[in-house]
Amino acid sequence: MMHDLLTNALKEWQVAVHALERGETIVLLRKGGIREEGGRFRVQHDRVLLYPTVEHQKPELVKPAYADQIQPVASGWHPEQVRIGSWAEITDIVQIDRAEGVAALFPFHIWNEQFVRDRLRWQPSQPLYILLLRVYQFPFATRIPYSEAYGGCKSWIDVHQSFALNDSHPVLDDRTYAQTVEQIIHHTR
Repeated sequence: MMHDLLTNALKEWQVAVHALERGETIVLLRKGGIREEGGRFRVQHDRVLLYPTVEHQKPELVKPAYADQIQPVASGWHPEQVRIGSWAEITDIVQIDRAEGVAALFPFHIWNEQFVRDRLRWQPSQPLYILLLRVYQFPFATRIPYSEAYGGCKSWIDVHQSFALNDSHPVLDDRTYAQTVEQIIHHTR
């Protein structure tokens, strides 16, 4: 039984957060937001709330099965409230800088080839980070008010409310998660 509290969060597209919460993926691909500290992506926390964002989501950048889950919004738009339904432990971090390495991971994430290609080419001197997340669902999702502090192109934020981790449950059982991690790590070698 966990009794920890979390306030730190990782911002990610809403469609990706939903796929993580359903156990359809354990993979996030990161190069960092424009406003990353020092201009480079780095993992700041190993346990994070999953904070879903809607800005910058585009149906044409995900696999067809996920495209209809995205409703594009105007730049700068945000909801009045944000749903927090899960948290994750970042169990593994792999850096990839070759197109072949990223292509081998295609079955394990929600993005299409164009998105992956664009991510790899953006700031080519920096690697693409593959984050493997063990996701836990809260018994009930909580809606928190949007704050200007949460906005902007940054990966990490601190929300103004603490979330207790007790009573949360893993989306994937231990064996399934371990097997999936093993498959992904094998494909990155």
